[in-house]
Amino acid sequence: MNQGKSSFLGRGWSFPPQFLAQSGEVLMTADEEDIVASLNILLGTTVGERILYPKYGLNLRNMLFEPISTTAKTLLEERIEIVLLVHEARINVLSVNIGLEQMIEGKMVIEIEYVIQATNSRFNLVYPYYLHDGNAVEKVF
Repeated sequence: MNQGKSSFLGRGWSFPPQFLAQSGEVLMTADEEDIVASLNILLGTTVGERILYPKYGLNLRNMLFEPISTTAKTLLEERIEIVLLVHEARINVLSVNIGLEQMIEGKMVIEIEYVIQATNSRFNLVYPYYLHDGNAVEKVF
C-alpha cells in the first residue's frame, strides 16, 4: 500500500472507509488497487443512489425479472461496457462476459477484462452480483 505518497494512477479512500488506529488517518488505496476498488463501487452502485452524481452507477435491478435470454445477456454486457467507458476513464475495456451458470443460486458473475491505459497492464475483475440479499434467508428445520 502507498500511504502518504502520490500515485499517477489515482489514490482514494478505501471502501468501505477504514481508519488507522494509531494515527486516526483514513486508509487509502492507490494504483491498480484503487482502480479495482473504483470498479467494485461503480458496479455496486444503483443509478440515483449518489445525490451529487445521480447518473453514476449501474441499474442491474431493473433487469431482475427479465427472462434469461441471449438478447438480455448481450444488452446487460453492453450496459456495463458503456458505464465503464463513461465513469472509469483510466481503463480500456477489452471484454465483458456475464456468467449465468449460478443463476439458480441467485448469483450472476460479471467478468471484466481491461487494460490500464497509463501502464498498458492487463487485468481481470470478477464481480459476483447477488440477486437476493441476506435478508431473504429462510430457516430450515
